[in-house]
Amino acid sequence: MIPDISSGFGALALTAVLAYLLGSVPFGLVMARLFGLGDLRQIGSGNIGATNVLRTGSKPAAALTLILDAAKAGIAVLIARAAFAEDAAQLAGFAAFLGHCFPIWLGFKGGKGVATFLGTLIALAFPLGAAACATWLVTALLFRISSLSALAAAALSPLWAVLLGRPDAVLLCLALAGLVFWRHKPNIARILDGSEPKIGKS
Repeated sequence: MIPDISSGFGALALTAVLAYLLGSVPFGLVMARLFGLGDLRQIGSGNIGATNVLRTGSKPAAALTLILDAAKAGIAVLIARAAFAEDAAQLAGFAAFLGHCFPIWLGFKGGKGVATFLGTLIALAFPLGAAACATWLVTALLFRISSLSALAAAALSPLWAVLLGRPDAVLLCLALAGLVFWRHKPNIARILDGSEPKIGKS
């Protein structure tokens, strides 16, 4: 259920702080500014993630936001693994996710963490990340609702971890899934009442 704890407290503390700061970089806001799209927090849902960037009509900006939000978590995981061990890698992914959702630079008001969640799983174990991405894609193709796709990917990630030979990642998947659901509470309410916007709707 959890990785072996082999890294020292100092290494884990350093990993958590640096990964959190990396995860806190708000690439959605950066891309919106670079592409001249205005303040993303005043557009659409006000979220700083790729889905809201897409609502501006700029697919390149949305794609770059998606890639960079995923990459910052993936990079944190890979560096922590190379520098320390698997326990640090998992902690780095979780800390980067927290950084994205609660960034210090924005008064702890960040995104919902879907791309960062997927980036963490891809770097942690590619088959697990691929299964989560496939879950998102299939759900999106069937229902055209980004938030529902994220919830499905998060909910099934612990199961994929077990089935794909990474039981040590189950606890991390459960923690990330719980936060994804928490961050999507308003979306869940809109899904239930039928008012959640579909992908591509401006």
